[in-house]
Amino acid sequence: MTIREDIIERAHGERGIYGVVDKEPSCLVIPLETTAEGEFLYLVSQFRYTVGKRLMEFPQGTWEGSDADPITVARGELREETGLRADRMTPLASLQIAYGVLNQVQHIYLAEGLTPGEHARDPEESDLEVHRVPVSEFETMLLDGRVVDNCSAAAWGVYQLWRDRQKRG
Repeated sequence: MTIREDIIERAHGERGIYGVVDKEPSCLVIPLETTAEGEFLYLVSQFRYTVGKRLMEFPQGTWEGSDADPITVARGELREETGLRADRMTPLASLQIAYGVLNQVQHIYLAEGLTPGEHARDPEESDLEVHRVPVSEFETMLLDGRVVDNCSAAAWGVYQLWRDRQKRG
């Protein structure tokens, strides 16, 4: 990660300073399990230092200093954080995160055909917990403030658009 202040010239000609954080690409995974009982999502919760709270979100992250392709990173993040392996990883979109300050792309994947296994968390993820929730509960969590991660909310919206287009053919 790098942090810099660029001297810029605004559209009206005035000079100023623009703060920019550059980070390597990241991946977010929507782990979707379909059973006879319904559809379930896997979320992770962990303490987020920047806001001083334990929050829930989809598994996501980056491999600093790695030139691995995004799908490898997505599979790795899913396994590391949840222990889940996916038979199918479908790329849904690539979005910019908070591009008013941050230069970081996030690749969004749908993970299906999930198989449980052992996780391999990094030391900073030692407090991470995995939660399996029905899709309807996740949507309620987005609306009632139990899930506030903008990346998870955006990814869910992208997934819904993708799903609706798949249904229409």
